[in-house]
Amino acid sequence: MLKAFDRDSVGEPSARDPLITLVELIEDLSAAHTVEQIAAVVRSAARRITGADGVAFVLREGDTCFYLDEDAIGPLWKGRRFPIGDCISGWAMLNGQVAVIPDIYRDDRIPHDAYRPTFVKSLVMTPVRPKDPLAAIGAYWATARRPTPDEVTKLEIIARATATALDSAQVYASLSEALERRKFLLRELDHRCKNTLAAVQSIADQTLRRATSPEHFVEAFNGRIGALGRAHELLTRGAWGDAKLSEVVGQALTPFCGVRGLRIAVSGPNVSLSPETAVAMHLTIHELAVNATKYGALSVEGGRLDVSWSADHAESALDFRWVERGGPPVKAPATRGFGSRLIEQGVAKELGGRSEMLFDPEGLQFQLRTPFSARISVA
Repeated sequence: MLKAFDRDSVGEPSARDPLITLVELIEDLSAAHTVEQIAAVVRSAARRITGADGVAFVLREGDTCFYLDEDAIGPLWKGRRFPIGDCISGWAMLNGQVAVIPDIYRDDRIPHDAYRPTFVKSLVMTPVRPKDPLAAIGAYWATARRPTPDEVTKLEIIARATATALDSAQVYASLSEALERRKFLLRELDHRCKNTLAAVQSIADQTLRRATSPEHFVEAFNGRIGALGRAHELLTRGAWGDAKLSEVVGQALTPFCGVRGLRIAVSGPNVSLSPETAVAMHLTIHELAVNATKYGALSVEGGRLDVSWSADHAESALDFRWVERGGPPVKAPATRGFGSRLIEQGVAKELGGRSEMLFDPEGLQFQLRTPFSARISVA
């Protein structure tokens, strides 16, 4: 058991008393938030408390023992890793037992070659959290001696306090990570809200400029805002991660698939889009579908729409095609409105590619070619 601490000349506890150092150790461990801070507290305090010539703090890392830190009269193994089955710290952790070794050269558990360059002649290795060891504390002496029960008990107390500190550090790290994640999400939400509001403002401005009547403005504006909302709904279901191109196309065409029983074919490989690219692609497809419903293949019985895309692996690029057939004869408009500019420039600019609208008399075609990147890739 721990001895009662001494009193100095004025009746106060001696600053060098092991019990006082042990209390200070526990207090310091309660304020430590990282493994490195815990190791720094333990290595120095454990040496003062036990009177050892050296102390090492050893972490278990899978099948290895990592000698993270040390405080000793001579160099030990700081910064080195050893197989867990080849060192006494590994034995203590694997067996969940304290190893008390009066003479290291008379114990077969000791890798003698690793100890010969050091001052160590005897030691105590104490596992931290014996039932599920995650570290060990080694105390070393420069003479062959049997560590006393008092020294072993002190090291066990230090190990128990260390286990609690390591658990607290893990909780602290988790809370800190959660807080940082919350801050990141708030910044991301602010960014997305600003982007969405800017998009709404641009859509409203451009639609109003091109509207021929209040009714036309309401119809066009509501359709575009609806498309924007459906794109955001798709991304929300995926926690604003990457979206599949097939899902974006399907979501954008959903309002038009049932028009007069017309046939719409969609095909292509699995392609992933970043959130921003998914929104741009969704709005582009919406504008194409609106035009097709008003003037193109989706405006008459028997019309057909083929939407397809393919990967050009040789040039690391995506080819996207929109082909209408069976609709009224097509001719190029005299002027280009906001919708046409959005189709030709929006997603191509977003991806650094090129696009083109072809006014083929047999049906409108839209072609997009864009290089693969972090924003668009084959899944």
